Amino acid sequence: MGETTGTEKAPKKSFFKGLKAEFNKIVWPDQETVGKQTVAVVAVTAALGIIIAILDFIIKWGLSFII
Repeated sequence: MGETTGTEKAPKKSFFKGLKAEFNKIVWPDQETVGKQTVAVVAVTAALGIIIAILDFIIKWGLSFII
């Protein structure tokens, strides 16, 4: 358990060559996808803001009613 048969390390490449290789693997989204995701984020943010404002109003009204 925990034993490894091959203890040889992979040959070290240049940091920048490895970085360039990783950047070449990135699949960037197209403009339509970015637009849709932006609209979704703005909509969810606005909805959560409204929900928090409503809860704040209810709690404030409840506390003022109790006090």
